[in-house]
Amino acid sequence: MSTDQHKRGFLGSIRSNFLAGLAVIAPGVLTVWLVWNVVTWIDGIVMPLIPRRFHPEVLTGWDVPGVGVALFLVFTLVMGYFTKGFVGRTLVGWGERIVEAMPVVRSIYNAVKQIADTILARSAPTFDRACLVEYPRKGIWATAFISTTTRGEIGDKLSDGDELVSVFLPTTPNPTSGFLLFLPRRDVIELDMSIEDAAKLVISAGLVYPDTRKGKLVAAPGVEDAG
Repeated sequence: MSTDQHKRGFLGSIRSNFLAGLAVIAPGVLTVWLVWNVVTWIDGIVMPLIPRRFHPEVLTGWDVPGVGVALFLVFTLVMGYFTKGFVGRTLVGWGERIVEAMPVVRSIYNAVKQIADTILARSAPTFDRACLVEYPRKGIWATAFISTTTRGEIGDKLSDGDELVSVFLPTTPNPTSGFLLFLPRRDVIELDMSIEDAAKLVISAGLVYPDTRKGKLVAAPGVEDAG
């Protein structure tokens, strides 16, 4: 073996080991970083609202992170309990009537409230099934999610006798953005994979896909050997 081949083999081994270690370390580091930033962000909003004499560093001499998060959770629980009663519902309704009188604020509040109700409510609908749709043209297939059967004015005006479904087509690698499509059910191919597996397929840009034979996620052919 020549010196150049030996160097390339040595550097290739270092690169492979580095990528393998990075694959192990990165998820944990990113998770800790994300949690820490969320905790710090909530503390930065809540703690300035608390009188200085009640701050942990004043009472104990130690700066305890997460106190703001704990107070936020307690406050949210109390508000949830309070708004279930008659007085709470009355006050909330009174506040919403005030907001409805503010043109710009009304639009923002109603949009945020609708999103929050959809995501957080116990009875909120979720995606029904993962599916395939032809997009952006015939012969090109994209992974999407069936939301529900299309109803209301859109369903009435588009329906020609066939059932329509509302489909969310996410973008890659950020599935929180995408397109809302209304398609005849006959043009949608439903998948057996779970919503979670389909989301991982979208986020990984096709590098990770569910192995239906083994019931687990596997890397696309050639991905593991790329290093």
